[in-house]
Amino acid sequence: MNEQKQLIDKYGDGINDPDLVLEYDPLFKNVLGSGVDRRDFLKMGSLAAMSSLIPSAATFAQEKKWDPVVRIGYIPITDAAALLVAHELGYFKKEGIDSVRPTLIRGWSPLVEAFASHRFNLTHMLIPIPIWMRYNNKYPLKITAWDHTNGSAIIVHKDSGINTPKDFGGKQFAVPYWYSIHNIVSQKIMKEAGIKPVIRPQTAKLAPDECNFLVLNPPEMPPALAAKSIDGYCVAEPFNALGEIKAGGKVLRFTGDVWKGHPCCVVVMHEADAMDPDRAAWAQGVHNAIIAAQIHLGENREEMAHMLSRNGKKYLPFPKKVIERAMLFYDPAYYSNPVAIKHPEWGMNRINFQSWPYRSATELVVSDLKNTVLTGDASFLDGLSPEHVADDLVNYKYVKNALEANPKWKNDPSVPKTGDPYSRVEVVKL
Repeated sequence: MNEQKQLIDKYGDGINDPDLVLEYDPLFKNVLGSGVDRRDFLKMGSLAAMSSLIPSAATFAQEKKWDPVVRIGYIPITDAAALLVAHELGYFKKEGIDSVRPTLIRGWSPLVEAFASHRFNLTHMLIPIPIWMRYNNKYPLKITAWDHTNGSAIIVHKDSGINTPKDFGGKQFAVPYWYSIHNIVSQKIMKEAGIKPVIRPQTAKLAPDECNFLVLNPPEMPPALAAKSIDGYCVAEPFNALGEIKAGGKVLRFTGDVWKGHPCCVVVMHEADAMDPDRAAWAQGVHNAIIAAQIHLGENREEMAHMLSRNGKKYLPFPKKVIERAMLFYDPAYYSNPVAIKHPEWGMNRINFQSWPYRSATELVVSDLKNTVLTGDASFLDGLSPEHVADDLVNYKYVKNALEANPKWKNDPSVPKTGDPYSRVEVVKL
């Protein structure tokens, strides 16, 4: 009980702590840390709606010459932590592989475009994005591991009147990308509660049982919530922790409490890098480094939160207390009104670091996408077999070799403790 109180004192409160005053770098100055009124937000939202469209096939460039230096692009979220730690702590170097400091990108669309043009050869993506790229745009890429599990939440403004999913009727709700776990899980929760997700202009009239979905880049979500231009959002950490601390938000539900050990961001490589036999030793070394970084992250959360923060090596433009909350604070007693953690017996953390890409999860993502409201032409999903995607999109070789050499990965609570650790039944409880 005393330990629990210490956790709450350290991470659960401190809203007025002067150390949490955010001084963002110029990359974020136009959004984070500034006031956003409704007129500005509507203008920003209309631009975001256009910029959030997934790039056309014409933007995809072909590889000219293979470069074995690891070049990582990442969104400023804790989902990218394993890739950042692998570089910063020299795990790539230990495998005989050179890497350059990862490049921070503000939104998913520019990250997708930069990867597709071969600016980066290693990145993290929301798991539905590679599905879209490979089967709609015919872009040659592979999922080669999971970056992490869980790590997201549904946040609502304290003044929104939203205390249960049934209260989303007539509200405005943001997700970071149409092709995201955030969009899938949020819509599943709302549909279960009798709320119909729709995609309309923010000025459109909504029925009492409709919730309007829109796309915002993660950095835009907390200021939009603070300005009450949206009523809630679902996104990766640390933007949930930031929303709690700085934007008047409260956690309605943690996604890892809805889908046990769910994938969110996955490790993505160009197909040639993952499949060319001449690059196999390099690809194996990359994955050895990633798994070593994940294990280190799980065992040294507070230290790594500091390292990633702007108080440390400045990979994420947030003070360490925000990152610590995102990586450490998951207390059922604190998150009891509303009940954001309904399944404490699952033993989940706010974010976990487990890399095995379970086939069952990939198949469920494909099946769920077919029932998710999306913008644009999603007809490619109609004939897409979940089993085919699990066979064709994912390369299991390198991650399995790395895990076999690092049995500590089996300690993750989402890994079956009996039978085959590489096979599981997905647990989803809305």
